[in-house]
Amino acid sequence: MADTDRAAVVRLGPGDAPAGLLLSTEAHWDQNEADWRFFLDQGTVFGVRDNDGRLVASAALLPYSSGNGWISMVLVTESWRRRGLATRLVDACLAAAAERGLTTWLDATPAGAMVYGPLGFRPTLQLRRLRFEQAGSTKAEASLSAIGIEKLTALDRGAMGFDRVALLTELSGRPGSRLLSNGDAFALVRDGRKARHIGPLLANGPEQALALVNEIVSSESGPLLIDAVYEQQPFLNGLTDSGWNIERPFQRMRFSAVAALRTELPFAVAGPEYG
Repeated sequence: MADTDRAAVVRLGPGDAPAGLLLSTEAHWDQNEADWRFFLDQGTVFGVRDNDGRLVASAALLPYSSGNGWISMVLVTESWRRRGLATRLVDACLAAAAERGLTTWLDATPAGAMVYGPLGFRPTLQLRRLRFEQAGSTKAEASLSAIGIEKLTALDRGAMGFDRVALLTELSGRPGSRLLSNGDAFALVRDGRKARHIGPLLANGPEQALALVNEIVSSESGPLLIDAVYEQQPFLNGLTDSGWNIERPFQRMRFSAVAALRTELPFAVAGPEYG
């Protein structure tokens, strides 16, 4: 194994998608190769390789509009952990963001928050990842309608405070993705590595959001994941009452000054890797 202090931080390219997928699979994350390719094509991804050229750590910066960017895919293979690689890679992302004038955000696991806090990140809202183990399709989709990407991106802009047209267009255009509405709530459903993911989900209120989730469950098969906004307590409680199980918490964090929570919060987000 190479000395960690001498292991160079390098910029990764499109050909590193399979190696990145190995890292996230080892961590039991649900990203698939399409997610990695999007980060490598649209973002700035840094990594560390061992003496044999194997990718052992990564971190990505994904630029959004209005001077915002998202840091994610901070991964270190088990044998290289607790050697400072995550901090070095996040520092590389912060330096790249500073060069572009970006304010950075991230969604951290509890362990990650311990790393990011000393770097200058401050907590904002919280998330809870929930899993529905086995959706059973009844093909009861009469009340669900497909929506255009323009509607979802407009609602997402109001919730996030900045534009993510490129991201949502790419996610919704993947094979198997669905943009759905029941008239009062709107959501994207897409493939992950081992489960389907619901989010972002935006609605007029918690009852409408829950109704859409229940209809999606009835029209899907297999396991589902959703990253619910903790501050939307009636929605979160409704999910757990409906058989969803909380897997883990995430803490949304913003670099430097804390921003006030927006009044138009989503009910579920696109995922901790995307915000």
